[in-house]
Amino acid sequence: MDIYLRSTDIIDWQTPAVLNQAYKLAKDVSGPFEIARACFEWVRDCIKHSGDDEATITTCRASEVLTEGTGWCFAKSHLLGALLRANRIPAGFCYQRLSLGDGNGFTLHGLNAVHLPDIGWYRIDGRGNKAGVDAQFCPPEEKLAYLPREEGEIGFPEIWPDPAPIVVECLVRFEGWEKVNENLPDIAVINRPQNQALNSDG
Repeated sequence: MDIYLRSTDIIDWQTPAVLNQAYKLAKDVSGPFEIARACFEWVRDCIKHSGDDEATITTCRASEVLTEGTGWCFAKSHLLGALLRANRIPAGFCYQRLSLGDGNGFTLHGLNAVHLPDIGWYRIDGRGNKAGVDAQFCPPEEKLAYLPREEGEIGFPEIWPDPAPIVVECLVRFEGWEKVNENLPDIAVINRPQNQALNSDG
């Protein structure tokens, strides 16, 4: 599980601010279930979704998301993963491919998986709730923000130890919600191995 606990340039949980927030969330609860719940609910409810909020900045690193208080689904998953890892709870990154809903294609959607005792890997989505979106922490049942339903949508089964490169590239390259919204990362799933799909944007 060490690979799902490491600190990286993006999941920089050893940054003092991230460590302090992780310890603060764990202070009044005990055990991995309740710590994971506290981290999830705090990121879901207290960090704004940059698309919903029409943020003029784009965050990527966990510490940036914490400092600015906003992030796209991907960036929020980076912070949630960092808070979990700081509390020694293994956490990884998962992706769905979802329709944009306007007939103009698809986008990746980022969420987390957390490893819980007696449960194993359990997916959680800290995207932020709104009308029609009600993600919850209720293991062993998963209650995610979205479920792939339409043709072309898919939930990738992999649990990545690091964020997908095309996601990081998007968040680093484009500033502001409008630019990110115009360039949301997507991948082709037909005739392409899933373990390669998220490494390129062709």
